[in-house]
Amino acid sequence: MDLVRHLRFFVAVADEGHFGRAAAALDMTQPPLSQGLRRLEQHLGVDLIHRTRQGAVLTSAGIQLLPRARLLVDDADRLHAESQRIANSRGAIHWGATSALPDGMVTACVTALRTRLPADTHSAAAESGIVDGNDSGATVSTTIGTTVELVNEVRAGVCDFAVVEHPALVDGVAAGPVVKLPRWVVVPDDHRSAGAERPTFPMLAGLAFAGPPRAANPPAFDTVVDLLRERGLDVPVEVARDDRTLFAAVAAGTSFGLTATPPSGTPGVAWLRLAPQAIALRLRVIRRPEAAAHADVIDRVLYRERLR
Repeated sequence: MDLVRHLRFFVAVADEGHFGRAAAALDMTQPPLSQGLRRLEQHLGVDLIHRTRQGAVLTSAGIQLLPRARLLVDDADRLHAESQRIANSRGAIHWGATSALPDGMVTACVTALRTRLPADTHSAAAESGIVDGNDSGATVSTTIGTTVELVNEVRAGVCDFAVVEHPALVDGVAAGPVVKLPRWVVVPDDHRSAGAERPTFPMLAGLAFAGPPRAANPPAFDTVVDLLRERGLDVPVEVARDDRTLFAAVAAGTSFGLTATPPSGTPGVAWLRLAPQAIALRLRVIRRPEAAAHADVIDRVLYRERLR
């Protein structure tokens, strides 16, 4: 009997509470699903599901065994993903970067990886992002995402390593030292703070704070909100998932935000240097155990760029 396949049936029925919906979720018909679940129950020697007219209800044994069944199914999925990664991505380096990392630093990291690592380095194949490479260096795939997404991808083996924001929950992965990058407050260029000789945080009252959603990295989000409140600002928050969205909201005259992108001639946007130590962008490299060389390369880039 294919134990993992039949455990997948059990998990699907438990999640859906209905055999028909579980069959649809598994892209199969109901009879083989019911038969498979019966075979699983016979194999385990316990009833897992009560079959009722209203649907499917877990038995006492089913309730106790469901968490273990989920773990086995999830581990099987991870094993499959890892095997595909190894089979499809030889000679590639797959890394991730938080969307808070400026574009110039992302490309600096890619360039360093291409030129400093051997061409036969193994890593994950990219699902999205920037892909680059040549015959003389390693092929580099970059995924841009939230800190929560990147931590999960490193844990699952989809990414070999990633640059994420600090603080963050990084259990289950190796984490390097924290590096601080300069960050600025951006405001509408016609806002009173933009022309002030000594701008202050209270001047930003009346504007919304535009930043990543809390779900992107709850610890970092709460740290920034607490900082603003300590500085006298208790303002509404609107979602800006990256600098492009942030600059658009600021140029519209309704919002301010934080960016590690250095001052530039962006129309409608002014850069302010407020509490530079307090608002600095804190980053660290997280990695899988075998990606120590990769992490060292990125750490050197971050330390070098922070001094510019």
